[in-house]
Amino acid sequence: MNNLIEKADDFVLNLFKEKLPNTYIYHNYKHTERVVKSTKELIANSEINVKQEEALLLAAWLHDTGYTRTFKGHEDESIKIAEDFLKQNNATPELIEDVLNYINATKFDSKPESLPEKIIKDADSSHFAKEYFEETSELLRQELELHNIKNFTTGEWIQENIRMFTEKHQFYTDYAIEEWGPKKEENLLELIADKNKQEKKLKKEEAKARMKARYKNDNPERSIQTLFRVTLRNHIKLSDIADTKANILLSVNAIIISLALANMIPKLDAASNKHLLIPTLILILFSVASIILSVLSTRPQVTSGEFTKEQVKNREVNLLFFGNSHKMPFEQFKWGMKEIIKDKDYVYESLMLDLHLLGKVLHRKYKILRITYTVFMIGIIVSVIAFVGAFYLM
Repeated sequence: MNNLIEKADDFVLNLFKEKLPNTYIYHNYKHTERVVKSTKELIANSEINVKQEEALLLAAWLHDTGYTRTFKGHEDESIKIAEDFLKQNNATPELIEDVLNYINATKFDSKPESLPEKIIKDADSSHFAKEYFEETSELLRQELELHNIKNFTTGEWIQENIRMFTEKHQFYTDYAIEEWGPKKEENLLELIADKNKQEKKLKKEEAKARMKARYKNDNPERSIQTLFRVTLRNHIKLSDIADTKANILLSVNAIIISLALANMIPKLDAASNKHLLIPTLILILFSVASIILSVLSTRPQVTSGEFTKEQVKNREVNLLFFGNSHKMPFEQFKWGMKEIIKDKDYVYESLMLDLHLLGKVLHRKYKILRITYTVFMIGIIVSVIAFVGAFYLM
C-alpha cells in the first residue's frame, strides 16, 4: 500500500512540474499536499478499514491531476488520469473503482454518502478551517482572474466567501464538524469584520466625495483662479505675438534699407540712373517710417517705480506690476503685498487692474502695429509704382 501511494506522490509531483501551467497558483502540488495531510488527519480519527484508507490517500493525491488538461470539468479528467496510473501500476479493479468514486465525490455539487466520500470531501475543503485560509483564498481569487473565469474585487471576494461559508459549504464527518468547525466560524467572523470595514471605508469615501463635490460647487475659488490664470496667459501670448510681428517688420525694413543704400545709392550719381532717385527715396522713407513705428510699438513705458501707503490703502496702485514698485525698499513692498493678501477682494481687484492695464498696453501695441503694417504696405505699393513710372518716363 505504501509503495503505491509513494508512486502516486512522485507521479503527481512530476506531472505538475511538466504539464501544470504556472497560472495555477492555488490548485498545485502544495494544495494537494494539504489535502493529503487533512485526509490523513480525518482517517486517524475515523473508523475505516485499510483498503478504504489506501483508496482515500490515492484519491487525495490524484484528485486534482485533471487541472493539467482543463479547468472546467477537471474532476472527470482526474478520474481518467487516475485510472490510467492505477492500471499501469497493477492496482486491483476494486481499488481502482474506489479511488475513482472518491475523486468523483470531490465535485463541488456532489453529496457524499459513504464515510470515505465524506472524508475526501472535507479534506478537499479543509482550508476553510485553517489559519492559512486568508492566504489560500487570495491565491484562489488570483487564479480565477488569471484563467479569465471571473475577476472579483476585494469586496466582492469577501462577499463570495461569506456566501460560501454560510450557504454552500458544510463539513460532513463528525471530526471535521467538532474540531474544524470552530476555526471555520472564526474565519467567517473575520470575513464579516472585513466586510464591515470595507463598507465603512466605502461609505467614508462616498461621503468625502460628496463633500468635495459640494465644496467645489459652493466655492467658486478654483473657477475664479482659473479665469484669471487663463486670461493672463492669453494676454502674455498676445503681447509676445505683437513683439514678434514688430521684430519681423524691423528686420525686413532694415534689410530693405541696407540693400538700397549698398546697391542703389552709389549708382544714382550716373546720369542714366537719375530717374531712380525719387522711387529709391520713397522706398527708404517708408521703410524708415515702418522701423520707427515698430520701435514705438515695442518701446516700454517707464513708470516711477514708487508708491505711497495712502495709495495702497486707497487701492490706487497695482503692486503686481513691477514698474510700480521696483524702486521701493523691500520692507515697504512686503507691507504692501501683505495689505493685498489679507483682503481677498483686494487680491481680485489687483488682478482685475492688472488685466485692465495689460489690455490697454495690448491695445496700444496692436494699434501701432496696424498703422505700421499699413505704412509698410503703402510704401511698397507706392515704391513699385514709382519705379515703374520712372522706367516708363525714361
